[in-house]
Amino acid sequence: MRRRAIRLLYLTGKIESMKLILASGSPRRKELLTRAGATFEVCVSDVDESGVLGTPQEVVAALSRMKAEAVFATHADDCVLAADTVVALDGEIFGKPKDEEDAMRMLGALAGRKHYVYTGVCVIYAKNGSPVYETEVVGTEVFFRDAGEDELRAYVGTGEPMGKAGAYAIQGKGGNFVEKINGDRSNVIGLPVC
Repeated sequence: MRRRAIRLLYLTGKIESMKLILASGSPRRKELLTRAGATFEVCVSDVDESGVLGTPQEVVAALSRMKAEAVFATHADDCVLAADTVVALDGEIFGKPKDEEDAMRMLGALAGRKHYVYTGVCVIYAKNGSPVYETEVVGTEVFFRDAGEDELRAYVGTGEPMGKAGAYAIQGKGGNFVEKINGDRSNVIGLPVC
């Protein structure tokens, strides 16, 4: 997505009459968008995320577009923003853990290593009666410190890793495992707002 494109559309008034629809129920995305000063409504897409294959970047691009299209189908007069985030280690995608043992597997693999967080963002709005797609994938490099099994199990026991890509939340207790990042921190949370 050309980052300036949406800002420019708002500044020139071309979409000021449109509502911004966030196609996500993620509280983290809602918070990031609110902190960025956006006024929006939420309409959660009901997209089947299974079966989308490719590189991590291709997967998040495809899923964000699928989510945006699903919501745009019922909000064609609005501007729809959708996102999808994954954690990738050596090309393997770490989505949301299925259970505590899956969270332990992911965190154990990430401990002491560098990985990437990719977020695909898709914005759809109508121009002259036709949908216009703006899509971008943002990557952030994240370095985890080494952590032992007891420490990881204690973190998993908090419940925070569940529902989070890669089984951690950088903005929460999971941030204690992060030594440093190269890139956009908000991207790791779930929406690259910068």
